[in-house]
Amino acid sequence: MNQSVLKEEKVVLIDSKLKKYILNIKDKTDKFKGIGVFNPISLEGKNYGELTEIGNKNFWILKPSLMDKLQALKRNAQIILPRDAAHIIINCSIESGNKIVEAGIGSGSLTIALATMVSPKGKIFSYDTRKEFIEHSLKNIEMANLSNYVSTKIKDITTGIDEKNLDAVILDIPNPWDAIDYAWKSLKIGGYFCSYSPLISQVENTVKKLKKNNFIEIKTIENIQRELIITDYGTRPSFDMLGHTGYLTFARKIL
Repeated sequence: MNQSVLKEEKVVLIDSKLKKYILNIKDKTDKFKGIGVFNPISLEGKNYGELTEIGNKNFWILKPSLMDKLQALKRNAQIILPRDAAHIIINCSIESGNKIVEAGIGSGSLTIALATMVSPKGKIFSYDTRKEFIEHSLKNIEMANLSNYVSTKIKDITTGIDEKNLDAVILDIPNPWDAIDYAWKSLKIGGYFCSYSPLISQVENTVKKLKKNNFIEIKTIENIQRELIITDYGTRPSFDMLGHTGYLTFARKIL
């Protein structure tokens, strides 16, 4: 059964090169990067999945998925990629209703993934010391329709965590070991700790500190993936493989 675009919705436009653009149907006529001058309300009533012509380009119209939101993200900092975010979600057992603190909001990519998982009754509390990063990420979070599930604060998490009885504490900061004592105090029993670190020396310092606190199931993983390019002539690995991104360290609180 076909579904039509409604006036209050946001849509993702995908061009022939699979570049994605998320638009709010309520937006006024404007010049949109990659699309041109366009009135989004003209999409109202069109069917999801159909190909539509805008200017001299063709776009598929779809409802934005989580992957669409992450791939269309406007960046001002290095982001935690979806492949790593997926491991964080699984290994920290993130689910609807959870209360989570994260530090190092960046462009908001992980925040968007986490907020999607904890909605509609959960909450993400995002710490960052840089006002400009918070302001930028909030624009991405609003575009993803997730503002109701995210609260931000300008604060160095290594000086303390305000929230208690947390399901998870997730850190993307240079010195996660300096926040471990506060993380243990704020986590509920069985709650999860996670840190994302690009350097193995950071991992070593983090694990040493975790072992001095009451954490179990301490482990560190590196997630390396490659896409396979399948054509009519054969199959090969992608030449654009991105190897190392960061190390993910996980642990779980006990008494």
